[in-house]
Amino acid sequence: MSVVYHVISAVLLFWHAVWDRVLGDPHVLATDWAWVLGIVFLVLTVRALLVPIYVRQMHSQRAMQRLQPKLKELRERHKGDPAGLQAALPALYQAENVSPFGSFVPMLLQIPIFIGLLHVLRHLRPTIVSADAQTLYGWTVTQFHDASHAKLFGAPIAAGFQATADQLGPLGAHSVTVKIVAAVLIVAMITTTYLTSRMSILKTGWAEDPQQRMVQRLMLYGVPVSLLISGVIFPVGVILYWTTQNVFALGQQMWMHRRYPLDTPPATTAAEAPKVVSAPKVGAKPAGRRPKRS
Repeated sequence: MSVVYHVISAVLLFWHAVWDRVLGDPHVLATDWAWVLGIVFLVLTVRALLVPIYVRQMHSQRAMQRLQPKLKELRERHKGDPAGLQAALPALYQAENVSPFGSFVPMLLQIPIFIGLLHVLRHLRPTIVSADAQTLYGWTVTQFHDASHAKLFGAPIAAGFQATADQLGPLGAHSVTVKIVAAVLIVAMITTTYLTSRMSILKTGWAEDPQQRMVQRLMLYGVPVSLLISGVIFPVGVILYWTTQNVFALGQQMWMHRRYPLDTPPATTAAEAPKVVSAPKVGAKPAGRRPKRS
């Protein structure tokens, strides 16, 4: 993971240097905006690099949607035979060149990045005074000192909801301020995570396969609930990262759903619709028959 820590640090320090030069190291609203925007643009950098993966994810979701009629037919054929169904499903996926778990690849790829940022931010502690420790992962002593004291609305980005007064004292922060900022970000993180999963499921539809449906329910409800617990442990900077990437994901999903719309069967026009001929009434002459000449 050392390589991941170095890459995360390099991208974060690059964007901090950019915004520090552009904005002149501003401290408005008790916020070090160069470091905050550094985290935000770290998200944008990661999402931009993963765009091709997200396009493949979209194609995988569309392929699974087109496969639903065959999946339904396969379940009807193996009704009452779970073992036969489980054996037939991989063969169908292979024949159609479809992966049922292809939509989860982007999330799996972001896990090392998330862990790397979590480790880097937890490393930014003012209690670390050793120059060797401060200069790990390509940081300088000055950068380490500035980042370890950086704040978002008065809450240090390296502190979390559970930070004690003794831990916040060297940072010049108050426990109540940190708890308020962290709580607002946790609510935003949970809400945007739920909305992102909900939009994806509503666009692609609930899966017919019980296992895939269970995974969808886990993504829709299980992950937000788990974030309620883990959000209390995460530093403010990590919660900011997660919330930012969720907001960006919502916009990206809206664009991709417009760029790659769902495959829907063409609507039947009035001219193509079959004509319904009603039966003649009792005693009425058949329509279209000429009367006989006398």
